Amino acid sequence: RYYPGGSQLTESSTGYDWKNNYLCNLFGEKAINGSLNAARPWASGGMLFLCTGFAFFFISFSKKIVFKNGARVIRYAGTSSMLFAFLIVTPLHDLMLTLSGTLALLSMFYITVFIFKSKLVWFKLFSVICLVLAYVCNYIYYSGNYLVLLPVLQKTALFFTIAWILLLQHFTVAADFEPAKNTATAAEESSEV
Repeated sequence: RYYPGGSQLTESSTGYDWKNNYLCNLFGEKAINGSLNAARPWASGGMLFLCTGFAFFFISFSKKIVFKNGARVIRYAGTSSMLFAFLIVTPLHDLMLTLSGTLALLSMFYITVFIFKSKLVWFKLFSVICLVLAYVCNYIYYSGNYLVLLPVLQKTALFFTIAWILLLQHFTVAADFEPAKNTATAAEESSEV
């Protein structure tokens, strides 16, 4: 609403174009069209809330994982990625994007591995969609190919990731991620009782 204008399509456009502006366009002191960017404080505040929410998710979700090493990777890589993600609003954007993206993808990959070991069928599909969208966005950003698609894909990936995180937070429990007992172990335990 407060973004003055300019996009990858045309520098002289007015307002924020959801199809042609990146989210990071909202963080600059000046908009692409050269005007003072009144959207910056709002965007920075929104990024702070988004990163804080994601960090709390990584901490909370890691407690559902019984494997300590996997839980540590999810917790520490995830929360570190959110610290770097917030710093995207600074002039260190490119470096922070690389650091946050690498750590977030590592944490998301670990979560996906534990989901694939569970019986959560729909979460498996959702996890693959989120990872594929994230990898495609990274490919486009770092290769420079198909940049015209990136603003829409970026927002689509963010939407799916937020939905994935909310569903994982509210519709999974620690028991979903406990290792399955094989038949021999279960038989031994029942004979001991």
